[in-house]
Amino acid sequence: MISTNIRKFYDPTFVVNDQYKQGLPDLQNGPASLIEGANVPIQQVGISNFKLPLKYPSPEGELLTLETSIDGYVGLEAGKKGINMGRIMRTFYKFKDDIFHPYKLKSILEAYKEDLNSDTAFLQLSFNYPMIMKSLRSEYEGYQYYKVSLEGEIDEFDQFSSFVHLDFEYSSACPCSYELAEHARETRDIAAIPHSQRSVANVTVQLNDVIFIDDLVFMCREALKTETQVIVKREDEQAFAEMNGAYQKFVEDAARLLYDVLNEDDRIKDFVARCTHLESLHSHDAVSRICKGVRNGLR
Repeated sequence: MISTNIRKFYDPTFVVNDQYKQGLPDLQNGPASLIEGANVPIQQVGISNFKLPLKYPSPEGELLTLETSIDGYVGLEAGKKGINMGRIMRTFYKFKDDIFHPYKLKSILEAYKEDLNSDTAFLQLSFNYPMIMKSLRSEYEGYQYYKVSLEGEIDEFDQFSSFVHLDFEYSSACPCSYELAEHARETRDIAAIPHSQRSVANVTVQLNDVIFIDDLVFMCREALKTETQVIVKREDEQAFAEMNGAYQKFVEDAARLLYDVLNEDDRIKDFVARCTHLESLHSHDAVSRICKGVRNGLR
């Protein structure tokens, strides 16, 4: 029987003191005897997709405040039941007013290791990065948004590694389709349109030195030429058609073109690029993946 003396409502006036907090049950940090399943290490334990407005630098010296999705994890040793999940967020909040770049993640990861008594830590910040893009021939310009993630990890020897992930969208006109369309026009006077499709390059770079997101975008533009556009008038659409004709590419070509520009930059220690052509001819996609080729590096 439930005692009639139990208060069944929330009391907003109740004050928690240190003695009360010390008496609260804590199964998460309990002894190893509470572990269920194999008593082995877990490589990553933490929380995903908590959000903050964080500040990022631009090459012009301006600060951009962007909504950022954050994933934070630490390693869990064998013999430990769990971690204090709340510390992942609370520790990050100590840095919320700082300016963020890939190397900033090192100090946060060091704080994770100390605050959560862990040997390893991992952090990823994901956001949409805006850049002004001018139209090809008209006087217009608009914002192009790029999916970006900054990633950092620190190991048990305090060795820090940082990465930048970028999704770059472009158009790919098929060289084979172009030649077949031209053949139909020349031999049979038949109108034919070569196929092209929106395509995506997922680029990951491991850094030797700080690199602006803008710089990585400019490298992809230089390599692939046919980035999708923001504001388009008729003269811009015609220019884009001409660009696709001038820079036709198979998915293999796209990967090798990216290799050329990424391999030349000394700020980049290692890289991998995955190009996907979302076929308009086929119901499947064409994919090519290329890496720098560093021993035991990105693949």
